[in-house]
Amino acid sequence: MRPAINLHDFRAMARRKLPQIAFDFIDGGADDELGMVRNREAFSDYQLLPRYLNDVTTRDQSTTLFGRKYSSPIGISPTGMAGLFRVGADSMLAAAAKKANVPFLLSSASNFRIEDAADIAPDNVWFQMYATSDHRINMDLVRRAREAKVGVLVITVDVPVNSNRERNRRNGFTRPFRMTPSIMLDTLSRPGWLLQYLKSGGMPMMSNWQPYAREGANADEVADMYGTLTPAPMTSWDTVTAIRREWEGPLVIKGILHPDDALQSAAHGLDGLIVSNHGARQLDAAPSPISMLPAIRAAVGDRMTVMLDSGVRRGSDVITAKCLGAQACFFGRPTLYAVAALGQDGADQVFAIMRREIDAVLTQIGCGNFGDLTERFLHRKT
Repeated sequence: MRPAINLHDFRAMARRKLPQIAFDFIDGGADDELGMVRNREAFSDYQLLPRYLNDVTTRDQSTTLFGRKYSSPIGISPTGMAGLFRVGADSMLAAAAKKANVPFLLSSASNFRIEDAADIAPDNVWFQMYATSDHRINMDLVRRAREAKVGVLVITVDVPVNSNRERNRRNGFTRPFRMTPSIMLDTLSRPGWLLQYLKSGGMPMMSNWQPYAREGANADEVADMYGTLTPAPMTSWDTVTAIRREWEGPLVIKGILHPDDALQSAAHGLDGLIVSNHGARQLDAAPSPISMLPAIRAAVGDRMTVMLDSGVRRGSDVITAKCLGAQACFFGRPTLYAVAALGQDGADQVFAIMRREIDAVLTQIGCGNFGDLTERFLHRKT
């Protein structure tokens, strides 16, 4: 394979490596998938306005989140079932985050235990959880994150119902999952992936949920149990209050798009927000996060750490988001494409590429320090 030049290249690489059923699980969105297009196009509403004749011999793209300094204002969004695309993917992503010194939001739907991820990258792992229909499990997930000394707890709130992901339905990637003849035919076209899948024992275990299943439950049984607990449409601000009561560290809500919900988050003692539409995988008609970011930042001011994900693919996207008030950006699909295609090297390359792009854009616009970015470096198209 040719080396990756940008994050888009990893998508093409993954497409050649993965069977369609696996690639589409990463690549797809909800309904007509217009939200994914909108997430990207919304960044083009803004242009970066350079200021020349500034000395930018040295640049600093570090950012501080919840008292910890990270080397770059980027991180890995929570992505479930990464182990399906590459055995050990979650551990590779944790290692890449540690090497690059950026946050890794481990999904509770991952194939890697909280405790194991924290052992690999104790200063970089954040834990993302979905509230379930079982209060005891919710509190136990919080307990485990606390005992693993995870630095930041993230509650994803934008999945009150399973979305209509039509690619998955057409491919037969639904619960309960069964390896049908058509799926087997698809996987035979990617023998390298199939061999890895079979050698690892088939469908990977959702390890964070294994303790809540019957003793000896296999991966399919654990996944099916997870499906009975989530989504949890009864999740409310009372749920957030209960988690806030048990979690003393930084607590973040992911999936907020409305300024009023941002204000509610501040009122309920949340420390941060990740403005997100779940990569357009939930509500296809939702607005892009970058378009809602200015109103949310205006609503909460400096009371909360505001971050963003969904549609971020370029260093210039991260710069634009900072100018509009986001202190960091996260992305998920590119890291999955990269680790699926190239393993650990791919995960490492993602951050090297983004670091180079951010550095080049900071230099080009005449701002040597990421923290100094403001709206004065932006021009909005009329």
